[in-house]
Amino acid sequence: MNARLAAVYTLRDVLEDGKSLMQLIPAMKNQLSLEDQGFYQELCYGTLRHLNRLERLMEGLITKKIRAKDYDIELTILVGLYQLIYLRTPEHAAISATVDVVQGLKKPWAKGLANAVLRNYTRTGEGLLEKIDQNWEDKYSIPDWLLNRIKKAYKKDTSAILEALNESAPMCLRINPEFISREDYIEQLNEVEVDAQTHSAVTSAVCLERAVGVDRLPHFDEGWVSVQDPAAQLAAHLLEAEPHERILDACAAPGGKTGHVLESVNGEAELIALDSDGMRLARVQENLERLEVGAELIEADAADLDTWWDGTPFDRILLDAPCSATGVIRRHPDIKWLRREDDIAQLVEVQANILKALWSTLKPNGRLVYATCSILPDENVQQIEAFLAETPDATEIKIDAHWGIDQTHGRQVRTGIDGMDGFYYAVLQKNA
Repeated sequence: MNARLAAVYTLRDVLEDGKSLMQLIPAMKNQLSLEDQGFYQELCYGTLRHLNRLERLMEGLITKKIRAKDYDIELTILVGLYQLIYLRTPEHAAISATVDVVQGLKKPWAKGLANAVLRNYTRTGEGLLEKIDQNWEDKYSIPDWLLNRIKKAYKKDTSAILEALNESAPMCLRINPEFISREDYIEQLNEVEVDAQTHSAVTSAVCLERAVGVDRLPHFDEGWVSVQDPAAQLAAHLLEAEPHERILDACAAPGGKTGHVLESVNGEAELIALDSDGMRLARVQENLERLEVGAELIEADAADLDTWWDGTPFDRILLDAPCSATGVIRRHPDIKWLRREDDIAQLVEVQANILKALWSTLKPNGRLVYATCSILPDENVQQIEAFLAETPDATEIKIDAHWGIDQTHGRQVRTGIDGMDGFYYAVLQKNA
């Protein structure tokens, strides 16, 4: 199987069956050569990132609508257009390869159609794109419900956010200072011809000029470094865990923050990593084994205390709450098409239930860090405002920082600011 045909199959599974790229890509990669794997992934991510724009363009280039049962042909053409517009693939190569995909789908009748649409783009496409881009929903390929929520929350900053959501996310690392300093690790990266620089706002973070395989990262297997966005690294810093404390990492998978918390106390803590997904908990275990730190892993619903809590309260709790993930769309563009507006109210209810339940497990004077990778106020500042209003023994600890945007409660990292993913944090303390 070639990369383009594999991309069409994957896109169909996302858009027709509602599967996520994270589910699909690893298995499909195993069927491709090493040299095709990166290109395949680029086609999947890029086509989903610009889906609306590509669909509107195709509609302007085609004379007759493609039948629903031939959706794979439509996706093949979209992948071809993505190559012409965003990858600058030479016209003859993109068209020839697209026709080959049609042949691979065993629909030879569509070869002429695919050829004609792509050739039409080379003649009239730029003018069509100028018209398409007058509509933000199409220009930025974003569902109207999400566009309206971002407009309401961010007003004049909306276009900057939409631009950031459509960018490719940088590859950033978390350095374990127990082994090496950031500056010394950057020197090691330079020795293997990987360009990097320290992150200005997050003291544990290093960002690479270009993404590389982890096999290129010195001492990755020994746990000196982990791949993690700077915004996600803020969680452990805000938790301020101390050695020998009892700590809960709720909704812990895939374990990046779990590992960071344990690194911050040199592995000397009684930490429970809790998640409702057993398969994702296996990822947590893999991450901890690489870092050579340990935790107790429990598969359970965080809000159902009777199924997992032993009654011993926690000194610190990190609640990385289930959320819309709208702050990490640049890393997971399928979120735009898998998420629905009515999901938000359901998520807000789930977050509130977990927060209320976990609060009862926190010691007096204990600290809870509430985190989401969302940019929607419903899940963030409004969630914390509601919790504080109904929880007399909760006090907010204001976050004094140079990163993000100060909110009525907590701080919001807007996607793209300082090159970071979109995250929200609030720090709460239980009154004695």
